[in-house]
Amino acid sequence: MTFSFLNPLYTAVSWIIVQFHSLYSNIFNPDGGWAWGLSIASMVVVIRICLIPLFVKQIKATRAMQAIQPKMKAIQERYKNDRQRQSEEMMKLYKEAGTNPFSSCLPILVQAPFFTALYGVLASVAKGSSIGVIHGDLLVSAGKAHIFGAPLSATFVSSSETSVKIVTAVMIILMSLSQFVTQRQLMTKNVDLTVKTPFMQQQKMLMYVFPIMFAVMGINFPVGVLVYWLTTNVWSMGQQLVVIHNNPTPGSKAFQERQERLKKAGRLRPDGTEIKGALWGMLPPSKAAISEAASAAAVVEESVRASRQQPRRQSKSQRQQGGAGQPAADLSKEAQAEEPADTVPAESGGKPAAAKQTGATPAGTKQGTRQQPKRGGGQRPKKKS
Repeated sequence: MTFSFLNPLYTAVSWIIVQFHSLYSNIFNPDGGWAWGLSIASMVVVIRICLIPLFVKQIKATRAMQAIQPKMKAIQERYKNDRQRQSEEMMKLYKEAGTNPFSSCLPILVQAPFFTALYGVLASVAKGSSIGVIHGDLLVSAGKAHIFGAPLSATFVSSSETSVKIVTAVMIILMSLSQFVTQRQLMTKNVDLTVKTPFMQQQKMLMYVFPIMFAVMGINFPVGVLVYWLTTNVWSMGQQLVVIHNNPTPGSKAFQERQERLKKAGRLRPDGTEIKGALWGMLPPSKAAISEAASAAAVVEESVRASRQQPRRQSKSQRQQGGAGQPAADLSKEAQAEEPADTVPAESGGKPAAAKQTGATPAGTKQGTRQQPKRGGGQRPKKKS
């Protein structure tokens, strides 16, 4: 089935396939399945390379959605009886976070037109109808191409040959399995395990729904389309492995593993940030960067050790008992610091407690100004002479 409004896409998809076919025809049989199958797979690679910026945006959007899940749950609980206010608050939260639930679907949505165009091209090849730049000898050659004995335009439902059904069934299983492994890899290694939200439950559900959906739809896909989806799933798996290994989500299992690798390699600063080498971290860090990190770690360790070794502050009675070994300056400072707490204003004009015990007035002390409070609630016994 073809649509007239997709004619530009039919032309673009068929042109890319033909260019790669002319390249692989120098190695393989031009009418064989390898030349045409690899042409379709190469077209997928070209499309996915062009979609890398969208993939990066998808990763950022997914992380932002995970980060705002607790706030979303709070909004749902607060405005559970007011759907309109709940929607307004949700849209406001999405705007502040710079994300929305549909951002993570961008790569799939952008690929949908190319998938539809490839489906139309293969359907026209099966009918022997020209489409895009595939006509004449190229159309005849594409009609002869077989992958493991299955024509490019054959489907599991339309074919009556057992060999074709086996080939298509195996490709459908591989396509669904690769989809499941890719999603499971994301859920088990690149999700913040400390955040338990409905979003995670939704992702777990999609991990099983998508493979089943592709398996059901796959029985109507031509072999060429199955090659397309199998290639794009394998590409997604490898691309995701690189992202999880080098830039995992904070708090995830992959993030902890990455921190351990950086620590063993001497590329982790005391604050947990990475010491990157030249060419955006692809080359090892310089000796100066590693030395800087070691020096910073030594400073932090020394400050921690010094804070642990600080002496405890003594009470006044402890200082009087063991004050002989303390410098006079330190004792005077501590006495001045504690003098307001140990003295009270004297209304009766009496002498300080020290003067009562010794019978003498300290030099420079005015009588009738301050008096030591009595301790123990009673009168102190007189000192025997």
